Amino acid sequence: MKKIIISDTMQKGSYYLSEAMGANFDPDFKPELSPKELLALGLFGGKYMTDCRSEFPEDWFDHAKLSPTRKDISLNYYQVDASQPLKVWQANGWINPIDPRGWFQWYCRYYYGRRVPDEDRRQIKRWKAMVRHIGAIKKNCEKMDQSCRQKQRQALLHWAYDSRKL
Repeated sequence: MKKIIISDTMQKGSYYLSEAMGANFDPDFKPELSPKELLALGLFGGKYMTDCRSEFPEDWFDHAKLSPTRKDISLNYYQVDASQPLKVWQANGWINPIDPRGWFQWYCRYYYGRRVPDEDRRQIKRWKAMVRHIGAIKKNCEKMDQSCRQKQRQALLHWAYDSRKL
């Protein structure tokens, strides 16, 4: 097992990778995009991963759309803000202290090879609940009309669903 050191503004510590990167996912979890692909598409206004690059493979950031100083919505794929502030996530109990940045941080670590069974089940359940947004897009938009429901499409990208194909 490989030990990963965490040293960023929100967290210090470590964890171990027990699986190969991008492999051996729970059978109920089928993300359509990798963290590297998502970072290159543009999400969270480019602000999400600016201080934790050393934790993940360098190539994840080769084409990442990042904004080191502030959130820049123009970096998002759909150029809309589809994020709630972290305070909202904390107030709703959606944040586990092992991943203080939330779902996407959990996904990056899961994809990388970390496994935390109880937290993995919780986050996969949350990921599966996002499918309702796919239904809303299919019901209300012409197929492949990227201008329709852009906020929902951006939110789906945040959760590793490829909304560009809807």
